[in-house]
Amino acid sequence: MVFRGTITDAPDFNPSADAETLYNAMKGIGSDKEAILDLVTSRSNAQRQEIIAAYKSYGRDMEEDIITDTSDIRECFRLQYEKSLYNMIVDDTSGDYKRTLLNLCGGDDDLAGEFFPEAAQMAYKMWELSAMTKVQLRPTVRPAPNFDPAADAQALRKAMKGFGTDEDAIIDIVARRSNAQRQEIRQSFKSLLGRDLIKDLKSELSKNLERLIIGLMLTPAEFDAKMMQKAMEGAGTDEHALIEILATRSNEQIHAMNAAYRNAYKKSLEEAIQSDTSGHFCRILVSLVQGAREEGPADLERADADAQELANACNADSDDMEMKFMSILCTRSFSHLRKVFQEFVRYTNKDIEQIIKKEMSGDVKNAFYAIVRSVKNQPSYFADRLYKAMKGLGTDDRALIRIMVSRCEIDLFNIRKEFKETHDVSLHEFIQVETMIDGGVSIALCGGLWVSDYCTAV
Repeated sequence: MVFRGTITDAPDFNPSADAETLYNAMKGIGSDKEAILDLVTSRSNAQRQEIIAAYKSYGRDMEEDIITDTSDIRECFRLQYEKSLYNMIVDDTSGDYKRTLLNLCGGDDDLAGEFFPEAAQMAYKMWELSAMTKVQLRPTVRPAPNFDPAADAQALRKAMKGFGTDEDAIIDIVARRSNAQRQEIRQSFKSLLGRDLIKDLKSELSKNLERLIIGLMLTPAEFDAKMMQKAMEGAGTDEHALIEILATRSNEQIHAMNAAYRNAYKKSLEEAIQSDTSGHFCRILVSLVQGAREEGPADLERADADAQELANACNADSDDMEMKFMSILCTRSFSHLRKVFQEFVRYTNKDIEQIIKKEMSGDVKNAFYAIVRSVKNQPSYFADRLYKAMKGLGTDDRALIRIMVSRCEIDLFNIRKEFKETHDVSLHEFIQVETMIDGGVSIALCGGLWVSDYCTAV
């Protein structure tokens, strides 16, 4: 929303009607944030005073209700942009408009825990809500009905035989089968034709379409192992890729990836990580690659002790703080960590995300932040990763393909939903607008990976 520095009286002004609109927007569980913001920011200061007076007919104080209701907006704003809404208003507005907005804002979240405890209270409630919310993970790719691996193998061979390649036929088959079905196609291709399907696909395809199709044809463990290797090969290291994979995979997935990596590259993934990274960041990755994260529900008594340990670590030197955070964040179950992070707020009056951003730096900060975001809302974490992969100059095609391939049979529909809610544009549309990719890849990413039942949902 774009705010103007000068506000004139709204035409056809009715203070009673506006007061009723605000009351309805804030009563009950949840609130209509858009209705509140649209109304309050489109009335002059004099008109707002009339609305405040009319609101008293409900036996409530409008400013108190708005301050209470918008504390969650402020908390989300601070966590997302690393700056309080209060300070953003101070920097970008002026005059009576500024004073009115600051009054409505209610306080500076950057001082949470010292002079403005409401933000900490909201963070506590957000972790409680995260622990209570049961999210049904929804994939966008499901097993194809009436599946015939032999027929698919023959169709793929036909698409690649002779002069030219029928890319649409390849996409239509590969992107509309589950990974288990693709493995059957690989086996049938070799049994019926005596050929290696992946080698044939590599010889016929190129650029991003080749990377995407080959990624889909590999098993999830093979694909993760390959992505880890790609992140470490060459002169540079893609630390974000290492973090993304290791922070979001289950113990079972990590064990399978370790086996696939050793089979493909004749050394352990742990050895590769140790030779390519260093310091506390290396220790975090080595801890995660063990696939030894606890499983099961939160232990309330132990969660309280863990939260107190993390709170005490915030007063230690940076090395001790990072080691203590690693010992808890890299080993406890996600269910347990939700409770730990909630109790951490109670001990410190600060959210753990805020502490990590303020007290840590570099890859260590990014690793711990990824774990916390995954614990809170993993689809939201991946939606953010997709946005950053595409926004700005150039597209991180490897990250884009890695996430789409690895999540399409797990929770890509949930990721799309989070993307839409956060950025007010569908992931489908954003890929088309922000990426410079050929038609085949666009079809596969935007349609082929999303079965028709879901294509128009977001």
